[in-house]
Amino acid sequence: MSAQQPKPPVAKAMRELIAQARSAIPFDTPEAQLCADECRSCSVKLLEFLAAELDDWEARLDAGETPGLAELSRLARTARKVHRALEKNGLPVLKESD
Repeated sequence: MSAQQPKPPVAKAMRELIAQARSAIPFDTPEAQLCADECRSCSVKLLEFLAAELDDWEARLDAGETPGLAELSRLARTARKVHRALEKNGLPVLKESD
């Protein structure tokens, strides 16, 4: 039987989630490319919303706030939904398994 590694503290997990989201989602894509084709949802607004959420949590973590598991799960769920919507809109995003 293998020993399980302990889970990271929630604040560290939140920072890792933020880093993963920033690397997987193309926040620096020019607006002209975001709106080039037909889309089901507004990629610009989704990127702005997620960037604001990530910036907010970075500032809160830097101020010493400790998130709960529910907040970590909520941000992860939001990032996954935005990721899927951007993928459906044809934007170059990293696959979730990457």
